[in-house]
Amino acid sequence: MDTVKTNLYRDYLRFLATEFKVEYSSYAEYHNWSINYSSEFWETISKYFKIEFDQPYSKVQKQKEHPWKTVWFLDSKLNYAKHIFRNYNTEHPALIYQSETTPLNEISWQELLGQTLRLQEKLVNLGVEQGDVVAAYGPNTPATVAAFLACNSLGAIWSSCSPDFGIEAVCDRFIQLTPKVLFSYSSYTHNGKEYNTSKKVEQLKKILGKACESVSLEEYDVFENNTRSLKELSFTPVDFSAPIWILFSSGTTGKPKAIVHKTGAMLLEHLKALGLHQNVCPGDRYFWYSTTGWMMWNYALSSMLCGASLCVYNGAANHPNQNVLWDFVTKAKINHFGHGASYYQALFKNISFSVKTSELALKTLGSTGSPLDAATTVKLQNTFSKTHIISLSGGTDVCTAFVGGHPELDVKPGEIQCKMLGAPVSIYDENAKKVIDSPGELVLEGPFIALPKALWGDEDFSQYKKSYYSMFDNVWNHGDWATETKSGGFIIHGRSDATLNRSGVRIGTAEFYALFDKRKDIEDSLIIHLSKEGEDALYLFLKGNSKINFNELKKAIRKNCSPRHVPDYIHLVPDIPYTISGKKVEIPIKKLLSGISLDKALSKESLRNPKALEWFTEFALKDSSFSH
Repeated sequence: MDTVKTNLYRDYLRFLATEFKVEYSSYAEYHNWSINYSSEFWETISKYFKIEFDQPYSKVQKQKEHPWKTVWFLDSKLNYAKHIFRNYNTEHPALIYQSETTPLNEISWQELLGQTLRLQEKLVNLGVEQGDVVAAYGPNTPATVAAFLACNSLGAIWSSCSPDFGIEAVCDRFIQLTPKVLFSYSSYTHNGKEYNTSKKVEQLKKILGKACESVSLEEYDVFENNTRSLKELSFTPVDFSAPIWILFSSGTTGKPKAIVHKTGAMLLEHLKALGLHQNVCPGDRYFWYSTTGWMMWNYALSSMLCGASLCVYNGAANHPNQNVLWDFVTKAKINHFGHGASYYQALFKNISFSVKTSELALKTLGSTGSPLDAATTVKLQNTFSKTHIISLSGGTDVCTAFVGGHPELDVKPGEIQCKMLGAPVSIYDENAKKVIDSPGELVLEGPFIALPKALWGDEDFSQYKKSYYSMFDNVWNHGDWATETKSGGFIIHGRSDATLNRSGVRIGTAEFYALFDKRKDIEDSLIIHLSKEGEDALYLFLKGNSKINFNELKKAIRKNCSPRHVPDYIHLVPDIPYTISGKKVEIPIKKLLSGISLDKALSKESLRNPKALEWFTEFALKDSSFSH
């Protein structure tokens, strides 16, 4: 790819050589240094990005018996929102907003300051203090961003759910936290339809009780010119490891885990990830399509730490047509665009998609949520020839990526470019031995600054250890089935507990989906490996037209994937179920087809399209032993 005009990574290397006498000839050597000398590495990040400690640290790192108990930047205090507002300027907007019902609008730093001050004063009047939980149930709007900044400025803990969550899913999450304040909206618009959520909000308020104050964010939707001063905005310094926000696991198979993240860790990790690996610079315009219920909302917020303007789109990604986001990209002059892999894969199946790339200012195009297949990567590279295609893999558990982009390394279709600095990533086989060019479990071998502080309410860390450290002793197992290539890239094959194991040969589901995504007769797919009543079988479920040639499809699978993994049963279905964050529901469907009842297999409230379950529920109840 062409060298970009501003390269923070290259500038950081000059900083290392000049200030710390650290200089290597390859990225692999720099990465090894960042792991083997992690204290020194993270100190360079804090100094390069000029972190303002309200109370200085006495030591960068104190390792303990377990990686998750490692303490970072001991004794220090800081504030995340303070680092957002230090980028206040009159040259660039703070936010750029558009929704299905409102035209593009630029919001200045002064307007954002005024609204944040109003909300901060509201929270103070309601008695919110450091360590209190503030919850938000509503869409992605500038008012929601301002509410977060007000919450964070006081040292309070943020948690949010998008309005497409069902009321039971929201209650499952927020009732764990006993929030002091609930921000909400009474309605939202999606896909051209207005949804009234006032009854859900009232039900939620009743469940949370009188101790939780309620504030309507609709009262703060209008941003106006004001004469407020930045000096009026107070910032409460908190411990480096104090909670910044609580994110939730998908909750498809049970009570969602409430994952607590650390303030200083998110500050440094996101500056590193966005600034060095994605080259987000002051004055850039950053957009990642997300709702308030996905970790990418929090991740995108941190682009403001880099001095970028945060671009927000509130609405469906394909309404009124497939080009709506690209029109937004053009009008807002966006430099960094991000979305889920499934969005890009669907994009090229739509004949109406068109974009004038000559009018775009895109530096990077990011993908996450699920593996981005090689064919789609090639199409993106051909369409956006001057744009760096970045695929990320990490998750809600760390609110960042382990593996991701690099502004100076080649992009190989189907591969993620590299391990990210400071992330001790490896691939283990079943014997806990590191492997290269062979699929295995994606793990973190040692301390990582972005490891969650705790799971809320898990006082003895028993659930924490069960979730992340039950497979390998003192090694974080992420649950991804992946391959590290000899060149240092990564291929994510899918979730390790959803891999297809036939005759001892394990293949990730992503390889099958990549094959199906190339076909115009298949709109979507789900493949499940099921052992039922002594039968070991692969079930393939397809959303597509009735003209699919199953025999031809099996031959293609035999040739391109594996002769041992040709599906035993193929069924056409009306829809494929997805979580609200856009991931295919593989393990819960596997449980459902194994005879586990629907209520125990998954929570319908956690799904984007719960009606998709109806076919699978009926299928699980009847004889499924016929094949096409």
